[in-house]
Amino acid sequence: MNKKLVAVALGFLLTTGCATVSTLDANQPGAPVVYSGTRLDLYAMEGGCCAKDRFGTEAPKYPALDLPGSALLDTLLLPLSLLTALGVGFQATGGL
Repeated sequence: MNKKLVAVALGFLLTTGCATVSTLDANQPGAPVVYSGTRLDLYAMEGGCCAKDRFGTEAPKYPALDLPGSALLDTLLLPLSLLTALGVGFQATGGL
């Protein structure tokens, strides 16, 4: 694989931000939780007008480039997002 192409693609991904991380950081009440980053990318690709109102964050500048990474991260976080959507809370504490 061409190293320059990989470097350019990685640069684009780093500058656009990850939709999954952005939506989880936003923590907006009523916003989608399950596959939130993937849904934000698809919303932006379809020309959605009000991403900040719906998802609590702006869409990435290049949602088509962000989509594969967001889909992968959303899939990895699926068990936690399903629990959150169902209203199951857990109290995590550290230390002894």
